[in-house]
Amino acid sequence: MVKVAIIHGGELANDVAQQVAAKKPSTLSAVDVTIRNASERPKTLLEHGSDTIICFIMQTIENASPTEEGGTLVRFFKRKTHPEDLFREKFAFCVLGLGDSNLLLDRQTTSAKDCNQVAQELDSRLEALGGNRAHSLGMADERHGLEEVEPWIDSFWASECFK
Repeated sequence: MVKVAIIHGGELANDVAQQVAAKKPSTLSAVDVTIRNASERPKTLLEHGSDTIICFIMQTIENASPTEEGGTLVRFFKRKTHPEDLFREKFAFCVLGLGDSNLLLDRQTTSAKDCNQVAQELDSRLEALGGNRAHSLGMADERHGLEEVEPWIDSFWASECFK
């Protein structure tokens, strides 16, 4: 049985985490979903085996920084002491980033990619540590009403890892 742990870093990320859980299709009733704050002892995430998909929902705030909750998790995974195969036989992962291009100086030519540095960094780092990707990196911009979130959630639940 596949398990999904949704880890959120930030208030907005918590709201989106609730949406991800609520949109789980009825055909996946056997999939156990839990939601947890990113600041809750990130090291314990390494206890999850290959039967788990961890969905990180990370918010980027001013100056390309994580929220207070998200910072704990990001700092943990950025440690240089982690071996390159840290995630061998561990959970699969996916990352959804939430940013706000209103916080950027040049708002005219910006997109979700420009305001989701935390999600991009975490996604790259998880891959560098040997992580198994369950779904593609998603990025949403609050200035545009987070319109990228729903399609990403739908594609997450429809992905191959649940087949």
